[in-house]
Amino acid sequence: MENSIDPRLPGITAIAVVFLLAATYLLAIGLTLLISPGTFPLMLGAPLLYGLELAGPYMFLLIGTFGVLIGSGLLRLNNWARWTAIAAALIGVVMLVPSVSGAVVYFDFWRLAWGGLGVMVRVAMLRYLFQEPVKNQFSK
Repeated sequence: MENSIDPRLPGITAIAVVFLLAATYLLAIGLTLLISPGTFPLMLGAPLLYGLELAGPYMFLLIGTFGVLIGSGLLRLNNWARWTAIAAALIGVVMLVPSVSGAVVYFDFWRLAWGGLGVMVRVAMLRYLFQEPVKNQFSK
């Protein structure tokens, strides 16, 4: 007898893993900073928090929790998680524009490469999450 349930598309799983890895990173730093303040510099959260890291370990925990919710929602094919992932990726692209622009102006190759890679990954996620087969997976 054939299984009537379509398997989850591998791209959805990959995007969920990215969210879960980023969340794990933020939660680990946030918990460490709560238990032992000053162990890590707050700037370790800068690539993912875009200035919110200055609010302290609670912001690491808050954004990390959102990442876990989005990642697990994507794995369960919840449409709210798809839309939240789209919003997070779009916010990430917008927040990286000043970094990439500054790197171009000051000829900082590594910052440009890192920022450009971040933009490309987020745009690829956006494009993927808007494709018709992906939308269909979340509408079931």
